[in-house]
Amino acid sequence: MSKHLVIVESPAKAKTINKILGSDYIVKASLGHVRDLPQKKLGVDIDNQFQPEYELISGRKKTIKELQDIAKTADHIYLAPDPDREGEAIAWHLQAALAGRKKDSGDRFFRVTYNEITAPAIRKAFDHPTRINQHRVDAQQARRVLDRIVGYKVSPLLWRRIKGGSSAGRVQSVALRLICEREAEIRAFKATEYWVLAARVNKRVPPQDPFVIRLAKVNGKDPEIVNEVQALQIREDLESRLLQVSAINEKEISRKTRPPFITSTLQQAGSSVYGFVPSRTMSLAQKLYEGVDFGDGSVGLITYMRTDSPAISKEAQESCRAFVGEVYGAEYLPEKPNFFKGRSSAQEAHEAIRPTDVRRTPDEMARFLAPDELKLYRLIWQRFVASQMAPARIAQRTVEFTAESDAPKLPEMQYLFRVTASEIIFPGFMKATGEDKKKPKAERSADADGDEEELAETLPPLQQGERVDCQEWLTDQKFTKPPARFSEASLVRTLEENGVGRPSTYAQIIQTLYARSYIEKEKGSLRPTEPGEKVNQFLVGHLNNLFNVDFTAEMEKELDEVEEGKLNWTEMMDQFYRKFLVWVEQAKGPDADQGAADQILTLIEAVQTWDPPTTRGKKTYSDQEFVSSMREQLQEGKKSITMRQIEAVVKMAMKYREQLAEPEARIREMGFGEIWDKANDPGQKPRESTLQKMQAMEQVKWDAPRQVGKKTYDDGEFFQSLKQQVDGGKRLSMNQLIYLDKLVQKYADQIPEFERWSAEWGIQKEEPVPPAEIESLLNELSSVTTWKPPVKRGKREWSDEAFYKSLSDQFRAKGSLSPKQVSSLRKMATRYAGAAA
Repeated sequence: MSKHLVIVESPAKAKTINKILGSDYIVKASLGHVRDLPQKKLGVDIDNQFQPEYELISGRKKTIKELQDIAKTADHIYLAPDPDREGEAIAWHLQAALAGRKKDSGDRFFRVTYNEITAPAIRKAFDHPTRINQHRVDAQQARRVLDRIVGYKVSPLLWRRIKGGSSAGRVQSVALRLICEREAEIRAFKATEYWVLAARVNKRVPPQDPFVIRLAKVNGKDPEIVNEVQALQIREDLESRLLQVSAINEKEISRKTRPPFITSTLQQAGSSVYGFVPSRTMSLAQKLYEGVDFGDGSVGLITYMRTDSPAISKEAQESCRAFVGEVYGAEYLPEKPNFFKGRSSAQEAHEAIRPTDVRRTPDEMARFLAPDELKLYRLIWQRFVASQMAPARIAQRTVEFTAESDAPKLPEMQYLFRVTASEIIFPGFMKATGEDKKKPKAERSADADGDEEELAETLPPLQQGERVDCQEWLTDQKFTKPPARFSEASLVRTLEENGVGRPSTYAQIIQTLYARSYIEKEKGSLRPTEPGEKVNQFLVGHLNNLFNVDFTAEMEKELDEVEEGKLNWTEMMDQFYRKFLVWVEQAKGPDADQGAADQILTLIEAVQTWDPPTTRGKKTYSDQEFVSSMREQLQEGKKSITMRQIEAVVKMAMKYREQLAEPEARIREMGFGEIWDKANDPGQKPRESTLQKMQAMEQVKWDAPRQVGKKTYDDGEFFQSLKQQVDGGKRLSMNQLIYLDKLVQKYADQIPEFERWSAEWGIQKEEPVPPAEIESLLNELSSVTTWKPPVKRGKREWSDEAFYKSLSDQFRAKGSLSPKQVSSLRKMATRYAGAAA
């Protein structure tokens, strides 16, 4: 009997689908993405049409090996990840990984998609399999490459400029900008005083229950009572007047139901109603989608939760209408089914988020679901049922009162008071959502001129011309309020309204901002942290065009066009990259005066003895090479020297000042005195990162002192000298900071939570090099017959042959070399590749 391999994303989903399909199918989980761009390099070949350099994710290698073994004998391979761009890309990567080196023709591979995990939906999907949608894959690739290029090119600018700036994201940074701009509005806001006047009144005949009416107009205009003196003058005038009903306006309002949830509105409701962060809402929805075990098997309770379409299938609509008629009655059914239209970019092929079976009510599901799962299911179920119900009808009565007097103290003043009461006549969809049990909200009447209306729970029967008695005149001092900070719900709504991000990204956007400590929650609202504001100021100040709401929304539209096959993704990337290069170059800093640049380079080139190159992580830094590259740049004239480069050379001049003639005076003559002062401030407090490193290394067990020639090197003793300097409040020099980083790198295994700190410090743990690789390099160099002559740098002599023999002796004695030493060996082996005997 033939076997068919089915690959889904999660184990829970695999188990459920296997039961539905039966023993002819083997259903396995990929656990999400299996290939991605490399972590430690750009991984995009910009010169070759932005082709991504994919590699297997390290944690998925075992999974892929298992899938490859099964795929060898499978008649058909069904790729069944989620029905969105990410899912399509996962399917594409799976096919590439399983096709093997000979590249399977692809005839065995099929794509199946479904919006719900129920037996009918799964069987229907497998009865009508398709092929991978390459346009959708290309859209996902374009987004991934876009985000990688922006993050890879912009983040280093942050690391150099902003303390606490970890990285920049193409879309996350726009969300941060919205939050920071709102915070700036709040700070700039100046409250304005105003006063509200009202009266507590009652009828002269029963029923005499009091109610409150509010001053709505003064001389036919909105009241502008700006201080207490004015408020008391009007109140004194009102005390001499009588209140009389001048108009009664009764009308019936029809309140329509809302569409079923899409991703953004579900996240907003989860946040507003239950305080769930968007990522929590999506996690709960994922569980409801993948299935709940009823004892005789699992079944998905809701349809796929990443969607921007409010559409529902005809079968689901008919089932819901039948349920509404049976449970609530025929009067709750509209004559025609309710249809809802999404925004223009919504993918109408997808469905809204709804229950897979409307007859699984929340009360019946309570014993199968955890408390938070039940809360979210109830929201989804109620919203879906309500979406197919009749509108609610609300009776609204607005009563207006005039204040009349035979001898008013302010005869030129005319006052109009107003009160509104609402009553539900027919609850309609509110019956399903529970809103029929809540106090109805006031509806703003068309002729209310935008003023706020007072809402009374009930009003007694009143007639035009009837007078009422005032129990008490009410005055209340108020102040205008600043704009509200974003909540998670309102931020998602704003992102959606502006076309920034897509359903699958909203939760991750907010979660990333939290993770980077760019924002924090304060009393349910989002506020930027100090690092977040500094990052935003830098990005907006230097890369405004890139991190712009309109530009980001335009990129989303272009990604949609790629998915629709209207735009080639590499052409889109090429157009973007041309603009991006210009923006990044401008962000690196303003151009310096090229004449001044020549002067300072001439000054620093007088250095006779340069420090040897230093390695941090996988990068090597050389002062001498940096200065040489700047000189070449200046001579070629293709690219201007920037002020950032000038700052680096000034700091270098301070570092090598003993070898230069009056460096401070000459630098001040060039106009760079401020940079010199900043670099040469010994009283400046140690950086926060330096203090962190010192504290992290206090418990390190130091290696024994080592003898190199006539010098003794003691890591522990050197660290204590640095610590004494920092404890005294003195900042470490550039050389001391470099050596401290070397110590951190060397003793990384003993530093608690080093992985958490490494990104912030910019230090990677040195991974030991396999002895076999070192042995191979040394053997290769052992056959060199002609070594290059030694080179003198200042008072020191550098000899390749001596260096090779030193490392060879060290390896024979210890059996290992440091990563830095191995790196030098590799470079030497490359230089002498053709010199072996």
